Amino acid sequence: MKKLLFTTSFLSIIFFINVSGQPWLQKDEIFNPSGVPSLPFSQPRFADLDGDADFDMIIGSTNGYPYYMKNNGTLSTPHFIPGENIFSVVNPLDAEMGVFYDIDNDNDLDFITGGYTGLNLFRNIGSVTNPEFQKINNFFAGLNVGSNPVPDLADLDNDGDADLVVGLSESGVVKIYTNTGTAQLSQFSESSVYEIGDVGLYAYPVFCDIDNDNDQDLLVGRDGHGFNYYENTGNASAAIWQPNTSVFAGLGSDTYWNSPGLVDLDGNGTFDLIYGTASGPLAYYNNAGTPSTPVWQINTTLFGGVLDVGGASSPCFYDYDNDGDLDLFSGSQLGDIRYFKNIGTSAGPAWEENSGPFASLKHSIYSAVAIGDVNGDGQADAIVGDLSGKLYYHRNTGFGFTLVTDALAAINLGAWSVPRLADLDNDGDLDIIAGNEAGNLFYIENQGSPQSPAWVLINGYFAGIDVGSNCVPAIYDVDFDNDLDILCGDSWGDLTYLENQSGTWVENNLVFFGLSGNQNTAPAFGDLDGDGDPDLTLGQYDGTFSYFQNQRLITGLSRNNLHKTSGNVRVYPNPVNGNATIEFNLDALSTVRFDVVDYTGKIIHSQNLSNLPAGYNSHNWDTRTLTPGNYFFRITTNNETIIFKILKVK
Repeated sequence: MKKLLFTTSFLSIIFFINVSGQPWLQKDEIFNPSGVPSLPFSQPRFADLDGDADFDMIIGSTNGYPYYMKNNGTLSTPHFIPGENIFSVVNPLDAEMGVFYDIDNDNDLDFITGGYTGLNLFRNIGSVTNPEFQKINNFFAGLNVGSNPVPDLADLDNDGDADLVVGLSESGVVKIYTNTGTAQLSQFSESSVYEIGDVGLYAYPVFCDIDNDNDQDLLVGRDGHGFNYYENTGNASAAIWQPNTSVFAGLGSDTYWNSPGLVDLDGNGTFDLIYGTASGPLAYYNNAGTPSTPVWQINTTLFGGVLDVGGASSPCFYDYDNDGDLDLFSGSQLGDIRYFKNIGTSAGPAWEENSGPFASLKHSIYSAVAIGDVNGDGQADAIVGDLSGKLYYHRNTGFGFTLVTDALAAINLGAWSVPRLADLDNDGDLDIIAGNEAGNLFYIENQGSPQSPAWVLINGYFAGIDVGSNCVPAIYDVDFDNDLDILCGDSWGDLTYLENQSGTWVENNLVFFGLSGNQNTAPAFGDLDGDGDPDLTLGQYDGTFSYFQNQRLITGLSRNNLHKTSGNVRVYPNPVNGNATIEFNLDALSTVRFDVVDYTGKIIHSQNLSNLPAGYNSHNWDTRTLTPGNYFFRITTNNETIIFKILKVK
């Protein structure tokens, strides 16, 4: 098999054929009805960023710079959709999270962030309706806040300028800096600071006049359950911070790293509580009472419904309850096997978790599971892999699962085993195809029977196939030619499709061109829209799932009918943060078109070069205008098109 993946330079080249329409339509709402993402260590904050008099939302996380969700509803009936990329100039190291305040008193909102580099100010040089941010270097220089501090601002002494609260990481100390400057030019220093408490670890403070007494109170999340609430029993000019354990009692008691946002989302005059968590999903509690006597009611419609296993989701579909639709199983970072029953239909799934009966399937962290009836008794059994590299056969007795200790004890794939079940040799019983941390595929043949499995590792069956690292296979007859094909995810989020051509595995990256996931992508096939063709689900490292509906079945995309490359193509450096050089050979005098394409298929840069001579050529490309991420670079000559992927970094 000819490998076209050059892992040493992060460069992959594929040959492109025009096909009408994009067959894979991303529709993540099947796993997330609200459309609001579940990001690891989420930190929601609210502000009117487009000047339309309602509250928009940003979500800080460990997943990159903050995510902007625009409110296209109203002040009392919000609805959030992904907004414009207003944080394109923000380095994720500067902004794990951020808040908004008019710190220079010019009537628009500036962005104050906390990240690995400490506190940072991004001044709004745009407008109220179209913010544009510019970093102001060293604005918070001299403050001892460490890495990943969490800021908020409010006028605590009624002097018309912004004072600063900072929650510290690791120590959990909450510090308040009095502004010794002016509303136009704030100044903060360690000589004007005091501490109001220590919440343990990772303090997440937010100001709000919760009790409507015209002074600022303070709610603090933390690494742990619940919240710490400091009521201001002083006044608007002189704050006195008094711990109060009753107002938020019981909230956040089953989640960690709770980071609160307080805003009146329903327009009833009381502040509601929205908080992020370590695992990602946002929790929303509406205050249906009064400012002085809050009544907290959970609301699961605005942000609810997202499927999130907490980390390292690894999906597998099977009709476990035998009701004619596909249910969802997933491994997880903590090693638990999660089960989501499909309570919808075969064409319109809806999910209800019931993972309790599968608690015994846990062995170690970073688990993966394959489900199938391996002993012919009509009960769905489980094959589990995990970080140890081992495989475990759990037989379904009808009353629970029993570990069959000798079935797979001799097999160890090195580290991070990911099993899948399929009848690869077409002999009527279920074999195991598995990936491992090193990027390899393994074939474990069932040399027993459909009633009495006996699995034997066939060494060298997938010799030469290596996807780099963290290989996760998905098995399906993708091209409907009566044999099984394999799609592999890897640690970089790339997908490698191995087409079974008469028993020979041929890499064909045309079928899934343009699709990718995030770190440790885990693909799974399942017809979730009931139209008879395989849809694709990608498990993500953050614990969520992405769904790609198969709009049009593509078959027979063979390289035999494509133009062969006329020479080597090389790009360096890759990853790149400045100028990239592309080297290539031409057979004859040619006009060459260069396109840069993002993952949505949008052309963001084009350039034509005329009358290039035959032989060696090079082209320099300035990447500094691009935001960090993955892009496709497309070279089109007179008779062929070559596409490769390039990674832009800061």
